[in-house]
Amino acid sequence: MQVILLERVAKLGQMGEIVNVRDGYARNFLIPKGKALRATERTKASFEERRQQLEARNIEARNEATKLAGSVEGRSVVILRQASESAQLYGSVSSRDIAEAFTETGIALDRAQIRLEHPIKNLGLHDVIVALHPEVEVKVIVNVARSAEEADIQAGKAAPRTDEDEQDDEDEISRAIVDAVEQADA
Repeated sequence: MQVILLERVAKLGQMGEIVNVRDGYARNFLIPKGKALRATERTKASFEERRQQLEARNIEARNEATKLAGSVEGRSVVILRQASESAQLYGSVSSRDIAEAFTETGIALDRAQIRLEHPIKNLGLHDVIVALHPEVEVKVIVNVARSAEEADIQAGKAAPRTDEDEQDDEDEISRAIVDAVEQADA
């Protein structure tokens, strides 16, 4: 089926191009989402009449997305999940989870804007692409951890605890117990 693109569509074409796509892709995605029109003589003429209006709307939307990109670029969000000792998650982190986590931080993102090749299934820092507009994409960091402390360690905000740290804590507790016993005896 031939369609006229009303906006830039990744891996397909620019606004105004007439492209061949599979019927199901056009009927189920492009046309209902307002990204394309079926290419007939009447719609071609209609598109040419509205072309300037569509281009102006596209430029305005791209400018808004560029402004938002400045506040989103490089941001990170922490998602807490249960995981095995080998850092495999019991479940996964999807684009919906990431969008909800950003919404909680005050940045409203839709799950359709999150570009994940596949769900995140292990702990760690993950670079994720967010498409704010078909022409504006930014990279964010998703920190998947078991706890807030582990998230801080992964992000490099806190030094990981070592065996020496634990031994120091135990020595301090022992000294506190001895001091308390001595005071009780006195």
